[in-house]
Amino acid sequence: MTYGRLTGADLTGYRAGAADGSIGKADKHSDEAGSACTVADTGPWIFSREVLLPAGTVSRVDADDNKTFVDRTKEQIKNAPEFDTDKHLGNAEYHSQVGGYYNGQHRI
Repeated sequence: MTYGRLTGADLTGYRAGAADGSIGKADKHSDEAGSACTVADTGPWIFSREVLLPAGTVSRVDADDNKTFVDRTKEQIKNAPEFDTDKHLGNAEYHSQVGGYYNGQHRI
């Protein structure tokens, strides 16, 4: 199953895969207007950091296998800005900065 958008799909608990291997699991999911995203808990491979993955980075969802596929490498996700719970809700600047990282602007 492939989703163009994450809206309506609760991916919490799904395993997450990067372009070059597993990155952990989806820990949280948000359908906040205009900013659908998931938070990936990267597990032990980078000391259990949580990173925000905008909906646009999710290329495919396999609902039968409970797995998401992200179109970024493990290295790109490892270097991504850490998820910040306090800034996530209602902070357009934070979302813009995270989006800038994933779009190659690296403003964080």
